[in-house]
Amino acid sequence: MRQSQTKFVIAALIMTIGTTACGSGQTGNTSSRTPSKQVALDEQQATRRAEEVIHQAVDIMSPQPTLKRTGLRPVGPCLADDHTPGERVQVRITYQLTDVPDDAAKKLVRQARDAWVERGYKFQGSDADWSDPFPSVSMRTVPDDFWMTALTGVVDRTEGEGLASISVTSPCFADDSTASADSASFRTITDEQAERRVLEHSSRLYDALRVPHASARDGEGIGTYQDGRDTYSHHSWSTRPLTTEETALAMARARDFFETAGWTMRVSSGAAGLSIAARNPRDGSIVQVSPSTNGVVRIAVTAGAVPETAV
Repeated sequence: MRQSQTKFVIAALIMTIGTTACGSGQTGNTSSRTPSKQVALDEQQATRRAEEVIHQAVDIMSPQPTLKRTGLRPVGPCLADDHTPGERVQVRITYQLTDVPDDAAKKLVRQARDAWVERGYKFQGSDADWSDPFPSVSMRTVPDDFWMTALTGVVDRTEGEGLASISVTSPCFADDSTASADSASFRTITDEQAERRVLEHSSRLYDALRVPHASARDGEGIGTYQDGRDTYSHHSWSTRPLTTEETALAMARARDFFETAGWTMRVSSGAAGLSIAARNPRDGSIVQVSPSTNGVVRIAVTAGAVPETAV
């Protein structure tokens, strides 16, 4: 498998994990976790517990994968809150499961699910559809209410090849303003380049869709994360609810936009229709455009910082 293809799937997988978490009770349904609920945690405790939940699944897997840390920066704002800076934060840790055959992804997700079920953890919604060659499963721990997702990203659908990944998100806890200030001091020009690029792509796609956007929902907005030495920025937003005809027209405009601009596209089917994952060959940016069953079209853009001469 080509390295560029692998990175394309990894980036799309990162976006999918973020979308999955934002669609669960962890961030979007506050009935089980209200903003007034305060959890007695700190960053170190939350990180240690998240790692424990991950290893409860990974350590029993066969074939045994290697964990590659990726995804958003571990500590970020509490997505369940209608928050202001300095209130609550939560830890989210994501690993890609590497050094295993591409056809083992489904097996690893199944093993993660079995390990968590054995420990008495609960499903968010129904169990995965195991007849699907690329399933995903979302669960939460009991009683401390950490939320986790194990899922696959498609490498080659005809061959049944995929990449597996696991993400765990902590409950929200009080922010340490001193630590937040220290973290902010490390922002670099590389972060700013990535943020500028992701907003440029978002703006151009918004103009192409020609449909109204909605106010920011839980879990939406812009953030920066590290993957090794690389810095990326991720921006997610949604349209207002659209009719079936409006959704079809918007998705057609998105395809026209990507084709005209020379992006590489992957189109996949889902419960709400066709979704698009597109990659910009010039700067490696990834965009995912996904309609939902309630008429909202969700957009997620991930862009890396690259030299200005490369674009």
